[in-house]
Amino acid sequence: MTTATNITWHAGSVSLEERQKLLKQKGFTLWFTGLSASGKSTLATALEQTLLHSGINAYRLDGDNIRFGLNKNLGFGPEDRTENIRRISEVAKLFADATVIAITAFISPYVADRQSARQLHEAAGIPFIEVYADAPLDVVEQRDPKGLYKKAKAGEIKEFTGISAPYEAPENPEIHIKTHEVSVEEGVQSILNYLVKNGLVAADKLE
Repeated sequence: MTTATNITWHAGSVSLEERQKLLKQKGFTLWFTGLSASGKSTLATALEQTLLHSGINAYRLDGDNIRFGLNKNLGFGPEDRTENIRRISEVAKLFADATVIAITAFISPYVADRQSARQLHEAAGIPFIEVYADAPLDVVEQRDPKGLYKKAKAGEIKEFTGISAPYEAPENPEIHIKTHEVSVEEGVQSILNYLVKNGLVAADKLE
């Protein structure tokens, strides 16, 4: 990949703190990770709706949807997966810097890639919250709403996470939701509880 040269960063005149104060909201990224059919997109969608209905600006970036546009030129090999996460990390950071709550739902199977996304946010002073949508392989295979696991086992899909490609589970996510044990509503509530407890969202906004 060619690296741009002869470029200069132009800082704005509005600081992150000033922007948050003016817009009365903190921006941060909630990074959902988990196997296909683990429930991460379902949780992310429900959370986005809850926040918006509470008057809190949030925007969901979904793995499949992003591949229709921004990342449509990327495949599913290790290098393309890394580039996929690198791009979305930058986009999520921009949303969060604009004081929007960025909600991402990506398999993001590699620890190193998720750590890079975290470091990118931390360097900018933006909170990064990893949400592990955890469901055992036998459960997600049984759900399999898109029929992907069946196709992968039949050899019709190469490099499919959990079958022919690895998934490196988070060891210390900020939020760990076992989606086969709790309802979507309970999962969303646990995320909201974390956000309020850590001062990222005001409790009275959710009343």
